[in-house]
Amino acid sequence: MVAPRDRPSAPREVRGVKPHPLPKTVAPLPDELLSGWLSRLAAANYWNDAELLAHIEIDTRHGAALDFDVEAADAEKISIAARVDPDTVQSMTFRAMTKMEMMLTAQVPFQSCPECSRRGLSLRHWRRSWAFDCQFCGTLLVRSLAKPGDEKLPEKLIDRARCGAGLLEHAATSNRPNLLRRAMRAVTFGMSLKSVRGDPLFALQSPRPEVRLFCLAAIAAAQSRPLIKAAISSAGADGYVRIALLRAFEREPRLLAAVDHIAQQRARSTGPKTAESHN
Repeated sequence: MVAPRDRPSAPREVRGVKPHPLPKTVAPLPDELLSGWLSRLAAANYWNDAELLAHIEIDTRHGAALDFDVEAADAEKISIAARVDPDTVQSMTFRAMTKMEMMLTAQVPFQSCPECSRRGLSLRHWRRSWAFDCQFCGTLLVRSLAKPGDEKLPEKLIDRARCGAGLLEHAATSNRPNLLRRAMRAVTFGMSLKSVRGDPLFALQSPRPEVRLFCLAAIAAAQSRPLIKAAISSAGADGYVRIALLRAFEREPRLLAAVDHIAQQRARSTGPKTAESHN
C-alpha cells in the first residue's frame, strides 16, 4: 500500500465549497477506483468511509455511485480535502466509457484480486467482464464471494477462459460491434450447455465461477470453426439449447440454416449415438 503522506498546502477557495483539507493524504495508484482510493484515504485519517464523506460534505448514501458519476462540485470537494487535482479525481471513475465497455462493466464488485485486496486496493479493471488476471500484480482474479475450499477448476478450462477473455476485451475496446456479437453468440452457446438462463451479459459476471469460465472459454472455442461448434451443441439438444441457438442467430437465418444442415449431417453419420460437445 502507498504510505500516507503529509503535505502542507494552503486550502483552495472555491465558490460555494468550504475547504476541508485532511491531515493526511494518499497518492492514487494507476487504475485505482475512486471508492477504493477514498477508503484508503479514510483509513489514513483513522475514519471509516461514511465518516470521510460526511467530513467532505458528500451524501454518504452515494459513496459507491461516485465510481460511475461524480459531480464537478463533489470532485472539487474531494480534491480540496485530499490536496489533489480535480481531474485526478475524475480519472478514477468510469465516466469515459464507450457503450460497449459500459455494457461489460459491472455495477457492483463481482471479483477481486486476493493479493491486492489485502493491501486495501480496489482497481477499476476488476469490474470488467473480460478481466481475468490482476493487471497490478498478475494474480488470478477470484469471485468476491469465494469461500475457502471451493472446488478447484480445471487448468485447461482456465487457460481457454483466459484466451476468451482477451478476445472479449478486444471486441469491447476496439468498438467493433460485429466482434462483440460473435463473442456474445458464443456466450449464449455456453449458457445453453450449462442450462443457465438469463442475460448473457450477466453470465459473464456470474457468481458461479464455473459458469463464467465456461462462457469465456466458449468465446475462444467459437473462433475455430464456429458453425461446427454450434452444430455439435445442437445435436440431440433439448428445447432450451434450441432456443439459445435461435436467439444467437435470430438476425442471421442463413447461419442458423447452415448449423441445422451440419447437425443433420452429423446425426446421419453418427447414427443413434449422440454427438458429444468437445468445448
